[in-house]
Amino acid sequence: MSTRNRRAILADSPRAKPNLILRRRLLVGGLSLAFVALSATVFYRQVVETDYLRHEGERRYLRLAEIAARRGMITDRNGEPLAVSTPVETVWGEPRKLVHQLDAVPPLAAALGLDPGTLRERLLSHSERGFLYLKRRVSFDEARAVRAVIAEHKLEGVDFETEYRRFYPGVEVFGHVLGFTNIEDRGQEGLELAYDSWLKSEPGLRRVIRDGRQSIIQEVEQVHAPRQGADLALSLDRRLQFLAYRELKAAVAEHKAVGGTLVALDVATGEILAMVNQPGYNPNAERVGSSDRRRNRAVTDVMEPGSTIKPFVVAAALERGLIKPTTVIATGGGTMAVGRNTVKDVRNYGNLDVTGVITKSSNVGVVKIAQMMSYDALWSLYDQLGFGRATGVGFPGESRGVLRHHSSWRIFEHATQSFGYGLSATALQLAQAYGVLAADGVKRPVTLLRRDADASAPEEIRVLSTETTRKVRAMMETVVSEQGTARRAAITGYRVAGKTGTAKKAGSGGYGGGRYQAVFAGFAPAGDPRLVIVVMIDEPKGQSYFGGQVAAPVFQKVMEGALRLFSVPPDDPHQSMLLARHEVLD
Repeated sequence: MSTRNRRAILADSPRAKPNLILRRRLLVGGLSLAFVALSATVFYRQVVETDYLRHEGERRYLRLAEIAARRGMITDRNGEPLAVSTPVETVWGEPRKLVHQLDAVPPLAAALGLDPGTLRERLLSHSERGFLYLKRRVSFDEARAVRAVIAEHKLEGVDFETEYRRFYPGVEVFGHVLGFTNIEDRGQEGLELAYDSWLKSEPGLRRVIRDGRQSIIQEVEQVHAPRQGADLALSLDRRLQFLAYRELKAAVAEHKAVGGTLVALDVATGEILAMVNQPGYNPNAERVGSSDRRRNRAVTDVMEPGSTIKPFVVAAALERGLIKPTTVIATGGGTMAVGRNTVKDVRNYGNLDVTGVITKSSNVGVVKIAQMMSYDALWSLYDQLGFGRATGVGFPGESRGVLRHHSSWRIFEHATQSFGYGLSATALQLAQAYGVLAADGVKRPVTLLRRDADASAPEEIRVLSTETTRKVRAMMETVVSEQGTARRAAITGYRVAGKTGTAKKAGSGGYGGGRYQAVFAGFAPAGDPRLVIVVMIDEPKGQSYFGGQVAAPVFQKVMEGALRLFSVPPDDPHQSMLLARHEVLD
């Protein structure tokens, strides 16, 4: 019997029919259960679990991205930009993708100006990461070269984002005052550091859709808006700052000096109109080497003011009625014994009146005037002028200078304090003190921030009487005369008052070594001063090292330019007439 016939007989048998029906029912039941389970799953996924699935899907293509924010701009008093943040591109990559495309690393490194081996090692050492900065704040040419590499090698895992880079249009002219920021755009030195909380920005956040190459293809929403940094207006005048920097740099080069400092103040407001130093540095350039060049010497470095302190000694004695401008002082042949030491003049001036002591800068004469007063009388005036105290300008690293309490003075120290040795001050402190003489005895706080016309007047402290300061100013005008030590500080058409100083620099072995600091401090117009300028040339090595020969010419050029910039009318009719006559003849 064939197999087919056997199967037909078995199928027709009564016992086989129930088994067949059972199998069919089991099959139909299984299919029905599978359909029900599938339907339930679909229902659960489509209806019950919708939010979860949407979230999981969004996790795979929805990302948070920063919205770059701009750091506040720094301007001069007239709104000219001194520090600005400009948008630049930063290149980043996904190491977990790039490690599978190492053949493209050499051209990518070349485009970024990086060492191929170093870049390869960075990618391999971070192979599990999804984000790594390759190079921040790239140039336009570098960005273009990277895009060319991406296109040529079909490179995946490299993209760009926008950041801001700080730029200083004034380059080294404002470098010491402004300071600079780091790669994160945070202030590191100067006013960038002092006012970082004011200038800094906060980036915003947005949700974006990225494709498989992590490129943004759609912006979904803004999570929170960026906060731009606030702008900062300085008291500096860009025009005067450039003029001061140029003249100071030329003088330092001419006299082969180690460095120099210049500070210009507005007498009426205490605003710092110019503050420059030598040597300079470029805050836009990469910072390598010693930080000495980046120091703002006008507020961080101290000097012994030398003879520039003498007008204050005379003022203290005038204030107490101990002398008059015409009081005769016998200088004793140019030498004077003080304890076991000797005070000397450059030459024998014989008998000088008090005005002559200032004109000729007699050490013997000023010591005799100081000896008419107690130690605390001289110390008290120095203290009120601000020596030994920070000015409060708010500049990082500002020095207080040195003014020892009078209780520790000895007889010779009392003498040296009267001609500027034994105490030390910054150029800014000296300028503020001269501002007291220029402002009829009133001390005003100095500032690097612009004081608006509608703002409240700065706090004033009376240090000397108006009568005393005007007498001292008249004496100081003789310093700039043909008989004085600073003839080269004279400005045609203006009355100028000032004082020279030539201080020996102390070293480990005392005051030897032939190192000097040449100083000139003065103001103009002398009758009603508008501006104070202090100039210090550090260690001039040319033929001259006296303040009247080295520092006074810088004062003359900068002050003359400043008076013209601020449209200050001439106050010397005689010189003005001579100037007009010369112009007609020319």
